[in-house]
Amino acid sequence: MKPLDAEIGCATALVVDGNPASRSILTNMLRDFGVRQVVQTSRAADARKALEYRHFDIVVCEYHFEGQAMTGQDLIDDLRLAQILPLSTVVVMISSEAGYERVAEAAEAALDAYLIKPHTEEALRERLVQARHRKRVLRDVIQKIEARDYLAAAELCQARFETRSACWIQAARIGAELWLKLGKPHSSQKLFEAILATRALPWARLGIARSEYQAGGVQKARRTLESLLNDQPHYADAYDVMGRVLLESGEPDAALAALRRGCDLAPGCVARVQKLGVLAFYHGTPHEAGVALQRAVILGLNSKVFDLQGLVLLALLKFDAGDLRGVTQCLSSIKASREGQPQSARLRRFEEVIQIVRALLERQIAEAVMRTQGLLQELRAPDFEFEAASNLLAVLARLLRREVKFPELSEHLQTLAARFAVSRASCELLSRAAHGRPDFDALIRECYASTCARAEEAVSHTLSGRPDEAVALLMDAAERTLNAKLMDLAQHTLERHWSAIADREALKARVDALDKQYRSYGTQIRLGQHDIVRLEQGSPRPGAEATPAPGS
Repeated sequence: MKPLDAEIGCATALVVDGNPASRSILTNMLRDFGVRQVVQTSRAADARKALEYRHFDIVVCEYHFEGQAMTGQDLIDDLRLAQILPLSTVVVMISSEAGYERVAEAAEAALDAYLIKPHTEEALRERLVQARHRKRVLRDVIQKIEARDYLAAAELCQARFETRSACWIQAARIGAELWLKLGKPHSSQKLFEAILATRALPWARLGIARSEYQAGGVQKARRTLESLLNDQPHYADAYDVMGRVLLESGEPDAALAALRRGCDLAPGCVARVQKLGVLAFYHGTPHEAGVALQRAVILGLNSKVFDLQGLVLLALLKFDAGDLRGVTQCLSSIKASREGQPQSARLRRFEEVIQIVRALLERQIAEAVMRTQGLLQELRAPDFEFEAASNLLAVLARLLRREVKFPELSEHLQTLAARFAVSRASCELLSRAAHGRPDFDALIRECYASTCARAEEAVSHTLSGRPDEAVALLMDAAERTLNAKLMDLAQHTLERHWSAIADREALKARVDALDKQYRSYGTQIRLGQHDIVRLEQGSPRPGAEATPAPGS
């Protein structure tokens, strides 16, 4: 049979199918098409492991696996949510389910084709030819993305969209996702709306909701999602976004219900199950959190799609239940994970937290105090992120509950709260991490009020024609507290009023130095453009949408 294209002989393929006969048939089809290297696996979990550590040009995957927790959709969702599946890979899902809801899910998972069984060899060939052609047309975009030059990739997509060049709809979708990644939701929304105008695609409607949410239009996003879910009640991804929107709206119970529905639809998706566990830890019940986190561990502990923060939360729940064996198992798992990343400060801190609660259960109070003091000394470290601060508060609350005393604790808590209380949402999360201690809560909110006061004072200077004083004030406070909101507002004010600031070069050097030292890890909270607009319009609520919510 004629090869698919001139490059197919160098391609590698993965066939994922639990049925030996159909797996063999698909493998033979691919070889007939000219693919020389074809790997086969009968389990979605094995396919996930293969795709995490090896590149494949083509993936042909069955949707349903008899007797297995994961579906083909769960597999693709996990890889997509963890950003592991390369854009250059052609993914074809095969299923006997011809329902529109499943087709919609497949499209949202960035599949290149969806075949309904029984299908012919010619049908598979046609889908692969079309998909590989699109990849070649968009190769310049894909190469920019692989080089992490996201702005250049987005601009290429935008140009292809505006000129309606070949594969412009696919380029528009990629561009819309990139604009969201780059924090430009309005540009993203325009592309999603253009796609939607060509066809009523559920993923385009979801993209509009995501753009509205990122732009600060929480209620608009909610209405869009409600309409979408009314039409597509089996759309798992939409429940993920709805959970974030409801949490932002101050409705944690409804957010939990949305994530539960998403997990019901995709029970084998590690990322979704873990999100539910994290949200339940902070806003729900310990029992539900424990069940979900334990299930996520079973489904994907040794996978890249599993976030090891889940082990920390599970260990805290095991500690609360007095389960020394459970805490020890979490510790063993985190130690095994650290072997592959011995230099990771994040994993080291995870291990320290679990070591502390194990020491407490074993009545090794001195060891628990020593390890906790070590973490307290890192509060101003450049790579000490919001997640580490939340975990530290959780440990401190449990230590104090056992009447363990710490010297200078109030000063340490002041440092933590001043740095990480950047929004109402972050205050809420920090307070919940601290097990609802009233003294911790009061200090966190006091620090947030102080940060808001500095921000509002700076804005008043800017509005009075003194932007140089505004930037200087913000930088003084940012250097003292390391608060991300103050850093972002200083940078924005400097850029916007550059020509009106006399000592702009010196101020820029300070801004750049702080940004380079404390914002280069990709783990700090950033202020969104819509939050800055709120500040300049006198809104008392800056930064709320910029905080990563638990389970989001």
